[in-house]
Amino acid sequence: MFKIGSIFIPVTDVKKSTEWYEKYLGVKKIDSWEDGVGFYLPTGSTQLALVKVESHQPTDFPIKGNQKNSYYNFVVDDIETTHQHFKNNGIETTEINDFGGMKFFDFFDLDGNSFSVVNEVDGSPFHSDHVKKMQERD
Repeated sequence: MFKIGSIFIPVTDVKKSTEWYEKYLGVKKIDSWEDGVGFYLPTGSTQLALVKVESHQPTDFPIKGNQKNSYYNFVVDDIETTHQHFKNNGIETTEINDFGGMKFFDFFDLDGNSFSVVNEVDGSPFHSDHVKKMQERD
């Protein structure tokens, strides 16, 4: 019945952020409105929108001590290549970490918004193929 339609990202400069997201994430513009712009990603059906805000709004939340967690992540096939792409373009990232076979890192956009990038692990209950099988059973 429900699926994620769009993810909204708060940005302070829609024009500059539009160029950044198109260049580094490969998003394609669908349409724009007075204070925002909507995109689709090269794969998947979830849309991404940039929405103008007056001041920085976090895209993560505290979980314990100084640890934070992003509200959502991007899944990629080749995490090492993606990480190197960001590093080669001067985009701030964390190092690639391994958590039970799942590799992940965070990157930051022009507003300092943090986003996680993960790879899928075969055999994981969270792998998209496994989730799809569960959806088909329901």
